[in-house]
Amino acid sequence: MPSEKILEQKKAAVAELSEKMGRAAAGVLVKYQGITVEDDTKLRAKLRSAGVEYAVIKNSLIGRAADIAGLGEIKGLLEGMNAIAISYDDPVAPAKILKEYEEKVESFELRGGFLDGTVVDLATVKELADIPPREVLIARMLGSLQGPLSGLAVALQAVIDKSGEEVPAAAAEEAPAAEAAEEAPAE
Repeated sequence: MPSEKILEQKKAAVAELSEKMGRAAAGVLVKYQGITVEDDTKLRAKLRSAGVEYAVIKNSLIGRAADIAGLGEIKGLLEGMNAIAISYDDPVAPAKILKEYEEKVESFELRGGFLDGTVVDLATVKELADIPPREVLIARMLGSLQGPLSGLAVALQAVIDKSGEEVPAAAAEEAPAAEAAEEAPAE
C-alpha cells in the first residue's frame, strides 16, 4: 500500500493536471512509444516554443484529472503509454506539431483530445492539424475582402476613362437636362 506522502503527491498531481485541462484551449493525447531520445528532444523543444505543455503521465492520473475537469470521455483513449500536450492560447498548435511527428515516427500516434472543454475524436484532431497557419488565414480573408473593392475601383475608373471627363456621372446627367429646360420656354 502506498504511503501517505505518495498519495498526497498523486492527489496534488491530479489536481494540477485537472486545473490545466479545465483552463486549456485544447489538448491532444498521443501514444508515446517508440520515439527516440533525439526525436523526443526535438518534439519537446518545438512544443515548448509554441507555448504547449507536454508530459508523459500515467493513465490513471490522466483519467482522474479528466473526470474532475469534466472530460471523462477521454478515458476510453487511455491504453498503453500516453503523453498529453496542452495549449492555453492556440488550439491548433499541439495537433499540428504532434501530427508532424506522427508522420515521422511509425509507432507514435495521435489518439484524440479535447477542445474548449469537449472531448474530440482522432478525426477532429487531424482536421485541426490541417488548418492553415494563422497568417495564411488572415491573408486569405484580406484577399477576399480586397477582390470586390479592387473590382469596383476598376469599374469606376473605366467609367471615368470612357467619358473622358473627370466630372462625376450624376453631375454630367443634370447639365443636359437643365439646358433642355431653358430652351423650352424660349419657343
